[in-house]
Amino acid sequence: MDIPSMRERVSAEEWQLRCDLAAAYRLVALYGWSDLVFTHVSARLPGPEHHFLINPYGLMFDEITASSLVKVDQDCQKLHDSPFPVNPAGFTIHSAVHMNCPGADAVMHCHTQYGVAVASQKQGLLPLTQMSLTALSQVRYHDFEGVAEDHNERERLVRDLGPHDTLILRNHGLLTCGATIQQAFNTMYQLEMSCRAQVDAMAGGQEIVLPPKQVIEHTANLYQPGTRRPYGVLEWHAMLRLLDAESKNSGYPPYWH
Repeated sequence: MDIPSMRERVSAEEWQLRCDLAAAYRLVALYGWSDLVFTHVSARLPGPEHHFLINPYGLMFDEITASSLVKVDQDCQKLHDSPFPVNPAGFTIHSAVHMNCPGADAVMHCHTQYGVAVASQKQGLLPLTQMSLTALSQVRYHDFEGVAEDHNERERLVRDLGPHDTLILRNHGLLTCGATIQQAFNTMYQLEMSCRAQVDAMAGGQEIVLPPKQVIEHTANLYQPGTRRPYGVLEWHAMLRLLDAESKNSGYPPYWH
């Protein structure tokens, strides 16, 4: 589909945000985290207006480009011409976080096989692996209320997330947020890999071994916010190079189009 470039129609800051967000969608597709067209990554634009970028509903994630992303306001009204709609349920979840959680400028929500599996287990995420220990200090839970089209659910989503950056949506999936798209993506990677290891370990049929309590607490304290470099920064340029290599054989325009 031929979508005109937005590069000359937006600020340099917005264009960079569009490129990073489109790259995140391509990475979600590459890692197999997409649910056809039914999950979302969003980014809040700078300024007091509560404007967001989100995916054009109907495109596969490996088709999404910087120019095809849709800019909407807090009422989910499109702010520029686009042939694509926006998923209202997705907007409910993302706008809740963007509008009420300082620093949550990027939000990622996925329905991955392993994430949904752990979200449906009573005990939730276990302190099973080194990766899950780094994630657990930020993980919180939100009970399933059906398809998220009721804007009244926003208040409860925000309450359950609190000042943290990871929310397991019971019977639904995973949500991560961050000050940058890179950070939200990296946090989702850590969380998804933790869920995958847990499901695989439990499926192996052998007794599960958990680290000692003092090791769990020590590791969690090491990864409190502000104690490490910002997540995602080191890896991002390598991930973009991976996308550049993949796009040569995909048949789709590059993410930065």
